[in-house]
Amino acid sequence: MMTMQAVANRTDPDALLTENQAADFLNLSVRTLQAWRVKVAGPGFVRAGRAVRYRRSDLILWIEANTVSQSAR
Repeated sequence: MMTMQAVANRTDPDALLTENQAADFLNLSVRTLQAWRVKVAGPGFVRAGRAVRYRRSDLILWIEANTVSQSAR
């Protein structure tokens, strides 16, 4: 059974996701996210000491910014 906190974290745009959660959200590998961070590419992230977190809203913005429309082909 999911708690109210777990439900809120799934819908809260400012919720901080772990590297694994962000990779799952984007359907990418963790290694891809790590490589993008080294290259200063990919979605924005938050560094708290050694921990890396991704704000859900930043992931959504990154998806929107990298969506290619059919007319652009």
